[in-house]
Amino acid sequence: MKTSCVTKYWDNLKNYLFIPLLGFMRRSIVLLNILLLVSLTLNAQDHTKRLTKADKDFDAFAYIDARAIYLDVAQKGYASQNLFEKLADAFYFTAELEESVAWYEKLINNYPDSIDPEYLFRYAQSLKSVERYKEADRIMDQFYAITGNDKRAKSFINKRNYLDFIEMQSGKYDIFNLSINSKNSEYAPSFNHNNQIVFASSRSKDSKNSKIHGWTRTPFLDLFSSTILKDQISLEPPKKLKGKINTKFHESSTSFSKDGKTVYFSRNNYTNNKLGTSKKGIVLLKLYSANLIEGKWSNIKELPFSSDNYSVSHPSLSEDGKKLYFASDMPGTLGQSDLFVVDVLGNGKFGEPKNLGDKINTEGRETFPYISNSGRLYFASDGHVGLGGLDIFVAVPSETGFSGAFNVGKPVNSSKDDFTFVLNEDTKTGYFASNRKGGKGNDDIYSFRQTEELITSCKQYVQGIISNSQTNESLPGVHLLLVDSNGNTIEQTSSNSLGQYSFDIECNMSYMIKASKDKFIPKDISLNTDDVFEFTHDVPIVLNPEKESELLLTEVAVNIGDDLSKILQMEPIYFGLDDSTIAPEAEVELQKIISAMNIYPDLKIEVRSHTDSRSSYWYNKRLSVKRMRATIKYIVQEGGIYWRRIRGKAYGERRLINKCKDHVPCTEEEHQENRRSEFIIRK
Repeated sequence: MKTSCVTKYWDNLKNYLFIPLLGFMRRSIVLLNILLLVSLTLNAQDHTKRLTKADKDFDAFAYIDARAIYLDVAQKGYASQNLFEKLADAFYFTAELEESVAWYEKLINNYPDSIDPEYLFRYAQSLKSVERYKEADRIMDQFYAITGNDKRAKSFINKRNYLDFIEMQSGKYDIFNLSINSKNSEYAPSFNHNNQIVFASSRSKDSKNSKIHGWTRTPFLDLFSSTILKDQISLEPPKKLKGKINTKFHESSTSFSKDGKTVYFSRNNYTNNKLGTSKKGIVLLKLYSANLIEGKWSNIKELPFSSDNYSVSHPSLSEDGKKLYFASDMPGTLGQSDLFVVDVLGNGKFGEPKNLGDKINTEGRETFPYISNSGRLYFASDGHVGLGGLDIFVAVPSETGFSGAFNVGKPVNSSKDDFTFVLNEDTKTGYFASNRKGGKGNDDIYSFRQTEELITSCKQYVQGIISNSQTNESLPGVHLLLVDSNGNTIEQTSSNSLGQYSFDIECNMSYMIKASKDKFIPKDISLNTDDVFEFTHDVPIVLNPEKESELLLTEVAVNIGDDLSKILQMEPIYFGLDDSTIAPEAEVELQKIISAMNIYPDLKIEVRSHTDSRSSYWYNKRLSVKRMRATIKYIVQEGGIYWRRIRGKAYGERRLINKCKDHVPCTEEEHQENRRSEFIIRK
């Protein structure tokens, strides 16, 4: 029998029991160190060999096999960045986000400076799956700080109140468990022409097709149908589709023509009984069509824009049958998978696929599109801000394609994966799939009844009370105009008997509210909206009686090109050396400009900023730009003056008003005269 190295060292160690104590201890320490070194070397070699095998499984998408090795190695004390990355991802990519949390935490805590930011995004999504939303938001802040331009990061920053919106959107559906679910996966329901839903299931197959998928260790998916009962939310026991549509590989995600004679569906790359692979040896997804002939599906054809080297899947046909929507990672994809549309030309011909654009697609996963009869697009995404995993979103048709994406809220969405949403808009009933807790299997299909309309546009509101600055009494009958950034009047109203007014406004817009009343000085209020849903801006307006005005331009001759500051006998607006800050004494003078512009709403000015001649020409040019912008900003923000009434020019040192050019001796007071702003009346 062959003796191991470890056994030999143990036998040698036993011989030292007869050596005097001091020598025994010294030699024992040496031999123990040698023994430990040999043991660690053997363990390291074993770990390396096993991890190489796991990495190969991982790269072939066999995540369950890979993570079994990763887990065993990790539990034995081995640690590395690659191990934690792959182990966390192996759970993440099999939709077991709860299990991935601990491993992403180890990765980020141990290797904070060297990880790809994509792991931050996945970690945030995983935290959401266990409803740790505050921590997820903190990680998304880090993700934004690193990536900046990533659409998912921007969406999070712009919609930090996403939980508030989802709460507003929630409660608009009643959902029900279905008896058709099994201990395996059921998902991707679609309507056919026979009052049935057709869905994918990995429920047990007969012995002929009993094949286990290597990536998930579960049976392959087949297509089944189930008749919808009168209550629209219950189903008869399912039956497998007849014909050649089901194979020993995956089939899922169907969409039927209006006459029910054609179906588009997803399948592994298996055409004419031949399994195709990508250049990397991976079997991807393709789209196929089939025809219903004598009650059986046959004449299976691969759609021409499918490919061996990228996936095309999850079809949804428009109501008129002229457009087919689908998900893909084909060239031109913005993220991990995008939504596309292609024209259906007839006779098996199609146009060129078109990406739905960045209002819909992100750097994450957009998948499982469904086009309702009214043209609304429902889809699943982990790139738009949601509750965790895949959430379901809706986008309404617009002149340029689709609006932005709106989360459909709870209870359809949860902290788990929610996807494959379909809706009968006539009955307000439909189906979707989820891997949430409480189901029978990995993914289950749920039915729902919609009880309220969804929020599908970003609306805000502005309201306030108008009062007399002298008496603080509310002012009824004040005429108000809501004006857009182009100067067009959108709406007009009058304050009620309590001085109250209100307007409905849109998100991400610039507005001007113009308030006027006889014997009061008119006032313009600037308002910029963001994309916070259903937000109300409280904008009180205080009007000054005309007698309060000491600035009557009608008493003097005023011409285009005049300097308003001279007409109003203002003190010069000076700036400090190398400074663009509005000083307190300058604020007092700028209030006179603001007052005049409030009294005369048609008055427009050009702010001209200047510097002295010290420093370089280009430095002075930049400094005058800063001073001009600071002056305009003060008038607009502090005075509520509509920004289109003001423009600016920065002259730097080009228009000195005295002799103080370069190298000409001047006092500080003389240089100060050139550091000024002018307010020129314009058309």
